[in-house]
Amino acid sequence: MAYPAYLAKLQAKASCPICLDHLRDPVTTECGHNFCPSCIHQRWEGLQDTFPCPVCLHHCPDRSLKRNPQICHMIEIVQQIPTSGSQRKLQEEIPLCGKHNEALTLFCEKNMELLCAQCKVSSEHQDGPVISIKEAAAIHRSMLKGHIGVFTNNLKNAKSEYKNQVANTWEVKRKMKKWREELDLECKELKCFLEIERHKIDNNLPIEEKDAEEKLIENGRQILYHMFRLSNLLSEIEDNCLQTDLDLLTEIERIHNSYGNLEIPAVFSCELKKEFYNLPPNYLGLHKMIRMFQVDLTLNPRIAHPSLNISKDRKSVTYRKSDGLPNHHAFTSYPAVLSSDGFDAGRHFWVVKIRGTGECLLGFCKECIPRDILISSSPSNGCWEYQQKNQIFRLVCTGEYHIGIFLDYELGEVSYYNLNNRSFLNGLSDTFTEKLMPYFSIAPSSESLTISIIRV
Repeated sequence: MAYPAYLAKLQAKASCPICLDHLRDPVTTECGHNFCPSCIHQRWEGLQDTFPCPVCLHHCPDRSLKRNPQICHMIEIVQQIPTSGSQRKLQEEIPLCGKHNEALTLFCEKNMELLCAQCKVSSEHQDGPVISIKEAAAIHRSMLKGHIGVFTNNLKNAKSEYKNQVANTWEVKRKMKKWREELDLECKELKCFLEIERHKIDNNLPIEEKDAEEKLIENGRQILYHMFRLSNLLSEIEDNCLQTDLDLLTEIERIHNSYGNLEIPAVFSCELKKEFYNLPPNYLGLHKMIRMFQVDLTLNPRIAHPSLNISKDRKSVTYRKSDGLPNHHAFTSYPAVLSSDGFDAGRHFWVVKIRGTGECLLGFCKECIPRDILISSSPSNGCWEYQQKNQIFRLVCTGEYHIGIFLDYELGEVSYYNLNNRSFLNGLSDTFTEKLMPYFSIAPSSESLTISIIRV
């Protein structure tokens, strides 16, 4: 501690706790505190039996006070020490009680206010815990430091959320770009008939994009403001922790209240809703057919040919070279796999995505079909299929080829659709009397071809 500070402490010790002036002919109470005789007698005026010490509230049994000659000599020496301007300012800044004009040395935890010794005797503060300023400052400084960790974590979360909002903004732009590409592809296939619809939807997309961006920007603005408040609170807490005990506790109630009112901003949802186009009657019929009758199929790996690799979700199949181990449960000696579920009634629609080059078979067969029948499949032996040979199942824009298969069991009709341009590919009709199982097969020469069951 610097010399002026030591000198200031010495000056404080040589002062009367009641009048805050240099002790005059000091006397000592039973608990060891020193006062001016006139100050302590004035404080005890009107009291009987017990007389509390103004500093520690120790109850003195009587008014007997001892004169302290040693303190008297020390006071005389202290009075001769010149006081610098900074020391005088430090002495002048010692706060006094507004009611009793005494030094504020205590703190009431219940009412969150500074007290002098005489304030504690009043009925207003007798029920609440009253502790020294030093102890109270240590407690509340520790509480404030606890807020630093909380708000630091909140600021970290806010920064992370802001990054997510920025990423979402780019995701919105990416989705909009993709949807415009799909829209352009549809319009090229349908040409003039869809031109009016394309303009209408294209005009609506910027509105939805603008609305989503405005929400995201507002989310970002709210989070930035929240980050700004958190940063200010952190700075304020750090500054408060550096204050003197008296300054800290004087404003402690307001400080705690200001932290308690902090709310995390709510962010707007900007979930995008893709619009569908107004298309020709047959086009709308296909869309309605998909929406009403689409089923969620999975592949059955237990009866798959050993040269086929089934994905973990049982939605995709690719060709691989056989390891030579026979699969006695395999559906056929031809590289094929059945669906886990079959149909013996109703209408059903499923969609496959084909990527790669080669030969594949898409169709369905009777549940009781012989295992080697696909070598020469035909409706006569219980197998129906749509075959694409030696074609590249890839579109320039999307990189994938989608085929929809619709089964009307009662009518005995099956239809195949190219869902990339919503066109009809092929159809067949027959009489179905047994349970039918969708099947998927890949020729051995089609190592780069993948068939996946998807939902649209």
